[in-house]
Amino acid sequence: QVQLVESGGGLVQPGGSLRLSCAASGFTFSRYVMRWYRQTPGKERELVAQISSAGQNVNYADSVKGRFTISRDNAKNTVYLQMNSLKPEDTAVYYCNAERPLFATNYWGKGTLVTVSS
Repeated sequence: QVQLVESGGGLVQPGGSLRLSCAASGFTFSRYVMRWYRQTPGKERELVAQISSAGQNVNYADSVKGRFTISRDNAKNTVYLQMNSLKPEDTAVYYCNAERPLFATNYWGKGTLVTVSS
C-alpha cells in the first residue's frame, strides 16, 4: 500500500540544522511532485517547499527561502528537506505530500515534529 514515512524531526536550538527525510513506497515516486508542509496548532497547514517530479524545479515559501533546501533521490524514492538557521517560528509538525499532476492522486505522511527552542 501507499506509504510516506517522515523522519529526522526533533529538538534543535535556534540557529541549528535538521534534515528531514520522507521515504515513499507503493507508488511510482518519480512521477509525483513532492511537497513539504508544516502545521502548528490552530493554524492552517502551510506549504514550505515543493520539487518537481524530476527535481529540476523547486519553490519555497518566503519564510524559508535561503534557509531550507528541498531535494529528492528518485532512485531511493526519498525526498529531503535540509533546514538551516532554524528559528523558533519554524516549530511545527512537518508533513510530506505527493501529488501526481493532472491525476486525482494525493498522498500524505503522518508528520514529524520539529521543535526549535533553547
